Amino acid sequence: MSNTSRAVFLDHSSLDLGDLDLTPLAQCFDHLELHGHTAPEQVAERLQGAQVAISNKVTIDAKTFAACPDLKLVLVTATGTNNIDLAAAREHGVTVCNCQGYGTPSVAQHTLMLLLALATRLPDYQQAIRGGAWEKAQQFCLLDFPIVELEGKTLGLLGHGELGSAVGRLAEAFGMRVLLGQLPGRPPRADRIPLDELLPQVDALTLHCPLNADTLNLIGERELNLMKPTAFLINTARGGLVNEAALADALRRGHLGGAATDVLTQEPPRDGNLLLAGDIPRLIITPHSAWGSREARQRIVTQVQENAQAFFGGAPRRVVS
Repeated sequence: MSNTSRAVFLDHSSLDLGDLDLTPLAQCFDHLELHGHTAPEQVAERLQGAQVAISNKVTIDAKTFAACPDLKLVLVTATGTNNIDLAAAREHGVTVCNCQGYGTPSVAQHTLMLLLALATRLPDYQQAIRGGAWEKAQQFCLLDFPIVELEGKTLGLLGHGELGSAVGRLAEAFGMRVLLGQLPGRPPRADRIPLDELLPQVDALTLHCPLNADTLNLIGERELNLMKPTAFLINTARGGLVNEAALADALRRGHLGGAATDVLTQEPPRDGNLLLAGDIPRLIITPHSAWGSREARQRIVTQVQENAQAFFGGAPRRVVS
């Protein structure tokens, strides 16, 4: 297939902060049109006459496919494709390709950073220093908040693909024992521990699984109560894996040593979120930034380039069915 084409990037500012090299991507097309943001009512208009749509989070639905008959390829600058109507894409003969594994180093180090921040009570000590507590101390150090060593502790992983495996290796480097949990809806495996058996054993639990019907509210009130009251919970995967109300309640009543999440059920939380309440102790929230290193975002550009070239070469790759 010829690469004579017009491509429209609907939300490039969600990927490029002005620090990426988009030249290799631009060279894939006769014309690459960049839009920082695209409102829902602008999508079909901007894709008129385009053969290629590039989107991170902008929704491309059945109406858009029907209104844009020239569209042949959708390049998603992420792994998740819930913003693309895949059934409509198939109906209209449009190939959808995503990106995979681009953020593994960035998300893995972010996960360990959150775990270390909880274990060392970093936010509490920072707040104490800003409040002048160290200046008023009667000895050379502050030890107001108990510090936990990771060495010898047990980490539970839910999701052991490329990302979960990377987190496991980092945890082992800190001397942790790593246990793998059995995900619901998946065939049992000898090296996976049923969730009800895993949770009471772990000193920390990290989530690296997709959000679907089987994993929605995977960690709720019952599961949290199975965990040690000193355990840490970390979610750098998807909002919705953890029941937010149950987590807030567990932290308020002192059950859990702490929790950290990079994701919420609605992002951005324009309508608020109960986890943003100021009275929840030992909770760290980061703004879905775990994936966002410059290196990871440049890898996305490379993969989108590869996907475009493979499609035009007649052998599409990273196709989402």
